[in-house]
Amino acid sequence: MTTPPLRTWLPAFVVLALVWGNSFLFIKIAVADVHPVQLAFTRIAVGALTLLAVLALTKDRVPRDPKLWAHLFIASTVMTTIPFVLFGYGEMHVSSVEAAIWNATTPLCTLLFTIALLKSERPTLPRIAGLVLGFLGVMLVLGVWRPMDGGALGGSLACFGAAACYGLGGVYMRRFLSDRAESGTSLAFGQLTSSTVQLLIVAPLMGLTPIAVEGVPGKAWASLLVLGALGTGLAYVLMYKTMRIVGVTTMSTVTYLLPVVAVVAGVAVLGEHITWNQPAGAVLVLAAIALTQGRLIPKRRRVEVTSG
Repeated sequence: MTTPPLRTWLPAFVVLALVWGNSFLFIKIAVADVHPVQLAFTRIAVGALTLLAVLALTKDRVPRDPKLWAHLFIASTVMTTIPFVLFGYGEMHVSSVEAAIWNATTPLCTLLFTIALLKSERPTLPRIAGLVLGFLGVMLVLGVWRPMDGGALGGSLACFGAAACYGLGGVYMRRFLSDRAESGTSLAFGQLTSSTVQLLIVAPLMGLTPIAVEGVPGKAWASLLVLGALGTGLAYVLMYKTMRIVGVTTMSTVTYLLPVVAVVAGVAVLGEHITWNQPAGAVLVLAAIALTQGRLIPKRRRVEVTSG
């Protein structure tokens, strides 16, 4: 199999790392003035409108199968609606750097749910070792030996809960949506549209308007628009384009870059401080991801493990 030239996918890959890595910075800025539910609704609605424009420009079609919309509604709940709200809540109490590190646990959560819910997936030794190492990394990031107030603990758990939602949602999409004939842009539009409808219902029940209008400064609106148009809209297009060129495995390695980008942005722009245990825990988590993906096993040994 011919290796795709770097020029066909690397630029999009780098842009994705920058966009997603900086998303935590923009969430931190916006959540200072906007409720997490309003933040989630605005970025999702803007993302849906962006993808609708892409569908119109490419003459693609929106999903039409009612059964597909039912799956998209369920997937959007755990892949978009809940985690976006949780990250907003989490960053009210923890730094953007810490939120990005928690997000890096998503592949481990995905593996855990995959082993638990899909009979075809076997709990191999490298995978179990990776999960244990990842758990130790999470405990190190959390700094379990230090006293922690309720807000910081709740914020950390919210961010970790968002990563867990991504893991569960990934398994659901693999089971029910991965073999669909519709384009990635079409599926992503359906997912974001479903989340928009969900938050249109949830916000009034919480005594909120879906969009915060009064007293929102320009920097918060700018952050919301960037989160929606780039991080939640065009990023999906780049992601699916890259996946089609180099595959899911290579695409998944963008996870390794997000905490690095987030740390640089959080420290340089927001003046956030990091403690030694946060980058150390992040290294353990990323090593655990690499282990579960077989990247830390010599090639010959990897063949023996996967064939046994």
